[in-house]
Amino acid sequence: MAHAKNHDYHILNPSIWPLIGAVGGFVMLFGAVLWMHDVTAFVFWAGLIAVLYTMYGWWSDVVAESRAGDHTPVVRIGLRYGFILFIMSEVMFFFAWFWSFFKHRMYPMYEYAGTEYVQPEIHAVDPFHLPLINTLILLLSGCAVTWAHHALVHDNDRKALVQGLAIGIVLGIAFTALQAYEYAELLLHEGWEFGGDQFYSNFFMATGFHGAHVIIGTIFLTVCLIRAMRGDFTPEKHIGFEAAAWYWHFVDVVWLFLFFAVYIWGQAPLFH
Repeated sequence: MAHAKNHDYHILNPSIWPLIGAVGGFVMLFGAVLWMHDVTAFVFWAGLIAVLYTMYGWWSDVVAESRAGDHTPVVRIGLRYGFILFIMSEVMFFFAWFWSFFKHRMYPMYEYAGTEYVQPEIHAVDPFHLPLINTLILLLSGCAVTWAHHALVHDNDRKALVQGLAIGIVLGIAFTALQAYEYAELLLHEGWEFGGDQFYSNFFMATGFHGAHVIIGTIFLTVCLIRAMRGDFTPEKHIGFEAAAWYWHFVDVVWLFLFFAVYIWGQAPLFH
């Protein structure tokens, strides 16, 4: 005899996704090591496919659970807390890059020079041209996502929801395209070399990982757009869209710090 549910929590059924995701992540990491040693790239791509398949399947199950009514108010609070913790982990991830950048910008040093501080040659990028344009594009995309969220929560205006998400996605793609162009200009510039300098290692790692987050966020918003067009979100239940909006605003804030710290302050002359 089946028992009626007498609580607000969601008791999950056994799932294969954690196992597949863990195995896929290990294979991808192991494959990356093999690839860096010029052995083979196949193992890495196989692991990446397993991870992407896990993400698709697992999140599809979460969406199905929401449609089935398993996401009660208590469950939705837990999902929000979980995503907030995820964003906090991302904050610490970028904090490490900022810490390394500030250290090597203020105290540039070659390994063979011991404790002698050496000012490296810096090929300055004008922050008020392409980087400023990208800053405005990303801020406008954040405004579009906020407009979409407001339209859903306060007006239940599904047309404005779809339009706001579409604008945010297009601007996110534009940001990625312009950053790719900027990288091409830097790396292919005649006479410029970046190897062996910690300043540029931090520059490319910090801005590059942010670019990767923009791509992930754009995919996140695209999934939300597809779901919005299918009528998934309501003013009361829209955790998936809310998480995407939080993630996108996090990406916006990180870029502002990168723009002012790396592009403006980071390339100003320092004296030791």
